[in-house]
Amino acid sequence: MTNKVILITGASSGMGKITAEDLIKAGHSVYCVARRVDKMQDLAELGGHVLQMDVTNEADIERVVQQVINEQGRIDVLWNNAGYGLYGPVEEISMDQVQRQFEVNVYGVARLTQKVLPYMRKQRDGLIINTSSMGGKIYTPLGAWYHATKHAIEGYSDCLRLELKAFNIKVVVLEPGMIDTGFNQGVRDHFSFESQTGPYKEVVNAYIKAMDNPPVAGSNPKVISKTVQKIINSRRPKTRYLVGRGSHLLLGIRRIFGDRVYDRMMLSQMK
Repeated sequence: MTNKVILITGASSGMGKITAEDLIKAGHSVYCVARRVDKMQDLAELGGHVLQMDVTNEADIERVVQQVINEQGRIDVLWNNAGYGLYGPVEEISMDQVQRQFEVNVYGVARLTQKVLPYMRKQRDGLIINTSSMGGKIYTPLGAWYHATKHAIEGYSDCLRLELKAFNIKVVVLEPGMIDTGFNQGVRDHFSFESQTGPYKEVVNAYIKAMDNPPVAGSNPKVISKTVQKIINSRRPKTRYLVGRGSHLLLGIRRIFGDRVYDRMMLSQMK
């Protein structure tokens, strides 16, 4: 294993932060970026390079990429990890909220990737890891916009992988299942609670109940850290890594039994 220059978005919490810690300890030069620098001071104390960046702000992106290049001369790994979940009835979520969801989960990935690619092409080497979700292959009630962004990341990554093969740049899709991170709090922060009394109140209130009392616990986020390290250390990584509680089960049910059975199973949980 050689030490690499790694740029990670969404490094202030959850999967990104825990993985950044492990990569720093492994001796890599890790650039940890997020909107809240104060939440990454412990990463700086470990030896990480902590930078403020909003993935929806092109000036932020250009500044960060240029700083990495100025200091290191290269970027070996880009992990597009920043994102959040927007949940609520399609009819009742404003298009401003929808636009913000795509700006962070899809366009932010595209913006940063575009800025990094010229340097990876020049060095004719690189690895891009895009965080999708098992939600990029399945779906849940009230999650139309979140799942749409993750389905988009799946297709985007496949096309990008083909385009970059000639330059020896690998593209990998990371598909976490249920992971014990701050994701659920993020969903709650953006949830359409005003829909509790509207026409979709039954499914909305059932979803709120499920958020308050999740049926199963998520996997320890260390499984993501181990998976990312495995991807980085592999000479020929797989195109996709599905990892975390519930991921293989739910995808298997949909694949084997079809959408109708999967639909009934999902709706049965919303009571």
